[in-house]
Amino acid sequence: MTGSSGRPIAVFDLDNTLADTAHRQRFLRGRPRDWAGFFAAAPQDPPIAEGVALAEESARECDIVYLTGRPERCRRDTLDWLAAQGLPQGRVFMRADADRRPARYTKLEILRRLARDREIRVLVDDDELVCDDAERAGFTAVRARWVNRSTALTEAQNHEGRT
Repeated sequence: MTGSSGRPIAVFDLDNTLADTAHRQRFLRGRPRDWAGFFAAAPQDPPIAEGVALAEESARECDIVYLTGRPERCRRDTLDWLAAQGLPQGRVFMRADADRRPARYTKLEILRRLARDREIRVLVDDDELVCDDAERAGFTAVRARWVNRSTALTEAQNHEGRT
């Protein structure tokens, strides 16, 4: 089904899809993990050229939606970062601050909700489990494999429900 614009949606993750988190993954190495430091450093993320190019290309035919596991408290920094990179405008869906479910559940829930009214052309995400679940649900997924993922970040996404 398509919405009022008639355009399909291209859905993009942020961390390690559009934003390179390598410089802030050091905050996740210790125990307890320094989540405040990890998210506070997000405005300094360099953009990832491959992801940015794909978002810009997708925006020619699709409305862009950003779907991130970042907590809602990071919204202002996230919106400022997207604007500073010149990325296409689009709605931003974020995890509720207290939601600790793995990204594969929170993101699939939002994808299904979006798909009620609009065609989802593609999901672009670096999280293999998110992509696997999205494909099983009938969505097309592009795996953002353009940066190296840290073990700590993978654990955080898949087990701790933090990003």
